[in-house]
Amino acid sequence: MRVLVAEDHRLLAETIATGLRREGMAVDVATDGGETLNRLEITPYDVLVLDRGLPVLSGDEVCRQVGVRGWPVRVLMLTAAGTLADRVGGLDLGADDYLTKPFDFPELVARVRALGRRSVAPVPPVLRVADVELDPARRSVSRSGQPVTLTAKEFTLLAYLMARPGRVVSAEELLDHVWDEAANPFTTTVKTTLGRLRAKLGVPGIITTVREGGYRVDA
Repeated sequence: MRVLVAEDHRLLAETIATGLRREGMAVDVATDGGETLNRLEITPYDVLVLDRGLPVLSGDEVCRQVGVRGWPVRVLMLTAAGTLADRVGGLDLGADDYLTKPFDFPELVARVRALGRRSVAPVPPVLRVADVELDPARRSVSRSGQPVTLTAKEFTLLAYLMARPGRVVSAEELLDHVWDEAANPFTTTVKTTLGRLRAKLGVPGIITTVREGGYRVDA
């Protein structure tokens, strides 16, 4: 899942980003409204965690622009303005969810994941391909009933592919949705991570490399 955190308090922004990355998400940070719109124009984010009090361009205006421009990103407003009128106002602007500061981080993670699920076609609560089973809620993977230990990035990569069985997914799409801006698109990051993932899953393999196309999960 690719997430943009728009928050002008740099320490809080980096704290949120670091925590979401530990949950296997690809996270970028913007510190004002103008930068937020620029990033949204060029990157297909799944979720936007948006502070209402951004400088340069307010979070409210960013939210309006998301609707006007028809971007499919889901918006979670994260703000200190927590009255009923504030919440209703934020949702009326087009936000998909609203969370007030201070907040409990596990709740933030749960809300971001919920919005991420809404940004794609519905998928089963537990993903199964052949004898491989992936449970997004429990963050667990097993093969033939035996647990498979994966890193956060390997888990997210496998979940992205298993949610799209039979479909060829390009390396560029994986970089867009599984990695953040720190990933160099000219490196073998995707290939290397897939190699480790395949080794951990064992044989027979369920991930096929499609020449000049990308990767596909096959039953």
